[in-house]
Amino acid sequence: MNIAALLDGVATLSWLVAIGALGFAVFNAARGRKFAGGAVLVVSAVVAAILLTSVAAGLVFLQADEYGVVISALQPNGYRAEALGPGLHWVVPFVESVRTYSVARQTYTMATTGTEGQVTGDDSIQARTKDGQQVFIDASVIYAVDPAKVINLHIVWQGRYEDNVVRPVSRAAIRDAVSQYGVEEIVSSARSALEQNITDEINQSLTSNNLILTSFLLRNIRFSDEYAAAVEQKQIAEQQAQQAKFVVEQKKQEAEQVRQTAQGAADAAVIAAQGRAQATVLQAEAEGKARVIAAKAEAEALGLISAQLKGNPDLLTFRYIEKLAPNVQIMYLPANSPYLLPLPSGSANTVTPSVAPSTVITP
Repeated sequence: MNIAALLDGVATLSWLVAIGALGFAVFNAARGRKFAGGAVLVVSAVVAAILLTSVAAGLVFLQADEYGVVISALQPNGYRAEALGPGLHWVVPFVESVRTYSVARQTYTMATTGTEGQVTGDDSIQARTKDGQQVFIDASVIYAVDPAKVINLHIVWQGRYEDNVVRPVSRAAIRDAVSQYGVEEIVSSARSALEQNITDEINQSLTSNNLILTSFLLRNIRFSDEYAAAVEQKQIAEQQAQQAKFVVEQKKQEAEQVRQTAQGAADAAVIAAQGRAQATVLQAEAEGKARVIAAKAEAEALGLISAQLKGNPDLLTFRYIEKLAPNVQIMYLPANSPYLLPLPSGSANTVTPSVAPSTVITP
């Protein structure tokens, strides 16, 4: 509670005391009783009530977000040249009054939903684009009263600035800016530019009317039902085209994958064949070298055997008999056949010719 309201309450109480004292004095006078000091009490109460009422009427307390315009009968133009700022002030009672204006930020909303804006029902802005399409725009204007121009605002608009300045200026600026763009631009690449153009135009208009634009919010852009359906169909077609393109690309990738797999298999087969061929060559070379070595060894062995036979011819007969049968005692040969081998003299074995058709060896 500020001091002006407190004094106003005390002044009211003083009037009640004065009226009570006056009534008590009249009551006593009617009964023929004397009320000692009654007149003084009544006069004092009345004087105190008048003084307190006058003081309370002259005191004005303004909040931190308030400025006041002093309406004065003492000024030639009817108002003081300077506005009152926040705090406690004194004005001449009964001949001067104060009209307060809030300099806090205020929001004016125009929207499709009736509960969001200042106007009940659909208050969105209908505008036409450069290509003739109708759009519906929801917007909010955040603004404030310019403290340095409160007196001018009071003179020109007083308390009508919201309905007579903010609303018409904003709607006109939005319609004018929308008409400069195509419908596809305002929902894509040009939306930021559209919002900036609207902001600049509203700011210029509010400044010239003693108001300050804090921010403009382009909340929503809605199309007509027909255009929205057409846009939806277009988006569906684009999505289908993208899907088809994706399928084609996927098939290309699958074909490329198959080709790469086949190429890899072919390369592997070539490498394997080259490996087998190289292995065959190496094996053939190894076998050839082994044969050469074996032939050389065999030749050397035969040379050694030949040398031994030259020096000892009976060795061959002995080796033959030894291989033929180590325990042979009798050998039968066909009649009229010569001896195949010359037997060593003094041998215990006996060979008898026979007419048998075949040779029988008896161990």
